[in-house]
Amino acid sequence: MRTALCTALTGVLTAAAILTCGSAGATPAGPGVTARILARTTVDGTDYTLREITIPPGQGTGWHYHDGPLYGVVKQGTLSHFDADCGSDGVYRTGATIKEPSGPDHVHIGRNLGDTPLVLEVLYVLPHGAPFAEDAPNPGCAFG
Repeated sequence: MRTALCTALTGVLTAAAILTCGSAGATPAGPGVTARILARTTVDGTDYTLREITIPPGQGTGWHYHDGPLYGVVKQGTLSHFDADCGSDGVYRTGATIKEPSGPDHVHIGRNLGDTPLVLEVLYVLPHGAPFAEDAPNPGCAFG
């Protein structure tokens, strides 16, 4: 398992370098959004967790931010990513990588606007014990 995690970490971090959820008002993930842990370890107070996330057509993650950076790969489908200004900050197709910065000043939502399930593999690099995401209210966008 340690070798698989190291391989996954190396691959995701290399790709990212090359291409360089329950409070009031929060927007929960849409129905049918699922996640499963593929690998997990803690090193020097940092949790490294690799998850597979599946978002059905027409659904999204809900508005949120993270307490540490995330590195992802689109395994299937297309991820439409929006920032707190309600503008698209990226459309990521199968094979694309994405990096999400940390902190409450980086509120965002991921949506599947396609007609096939969106599958992501995401590496979370978080302070030990931090949640995968911190819910945030919709910043006033007409969607999400």
